[in-house]
Amino acid sequence: MRIVLPVLIAWALVPVDASARTVWRCLRDGTVSLSTAPEPGSQCSAQTLDDEAALLPNLWGSLGVFEGSLYRREQDGKRVYGTRELPGSVRLQAFTVTTPAHSAAHVGLGRIGKPRLDIYRHEFKVAARKTGIDEAWLRSIAHAESAYDASAVSDKGAVGVMQLMPSVIGDYGVDDPASAAQSILAGARHLKSLETRYGGDRILVAAAYNAGIGAVAQYSGVPPYAETREYVAKVSALYARYRKAMGQTARPLQLEPAR
Repeated sequence: MRIVLPVLIAWALVPVDASARTVWRCLRDGTVSLSTAPEPGSQCSAQTLDDEAALLPNLWGSLGVFEGSLYRREQDGKRVYGTRELPGSVRLQAFTVTTPAHSAAHVGLGRIGKPRLDIYRHEFKVAARKTGIDEAWLRSIAHAESAYDASAVSDKGAVGVMQLMPSVIGDYGVDDPASAAQSILAGARHLKSLETRYGGDRILVAAAYNAGIGAVAQYSGVPPYAETREYVAKVSALYARYRKAMGQTARPLQLEPAR
């Protein structure tokens, strides 16, 4: 049997009050699941759903059609429902989730210009060292996203230096989205996860950072959104400039193995 997300939520989620429910969005190994309680071993963030809202939020954090199964498990003496198969889980039924068809992509708030290596020197070095992400690549994303403005907020709701969406903020435990250090480290961790997913193909990484993993999967590559194509071109140009400014060989984005 196949069901859609609203039915799944109405059946499985636990009421908080007469008009709201809470679902936990959990991240593990680069995959997202939903659960009525935090999953052991996953990074989870609580999401409150308003039953009276006209539209349900996109809990998956990206665009596309997702298929999976709903499971029931016992956890801490309580019955819990979730979309990830965990030890002791019982599969109940299959579901299909179709996220909103509109583009969640944005062109970024920074313009192509001269590389800036004078800002947040320590924060970028620490994030690059901790994650293994090329600092030139990390700075290219930050430049394209916000022009290094820690207070930047996009019309899509992305915030901070790395323009993190609310779902990503929750996934990587960001307490203060306006903190440059937290934003840069979380952005680097997110880029590392995307590089692992796409085998180091930074074209796809840039597209997914901009439009979401679901959109890249839906179109089997860079989505046909004008915003995303402009964004990928911008980041590609910036990456070549940052590599040159940092004494590395200047080159556009290309397929290369993840480190």
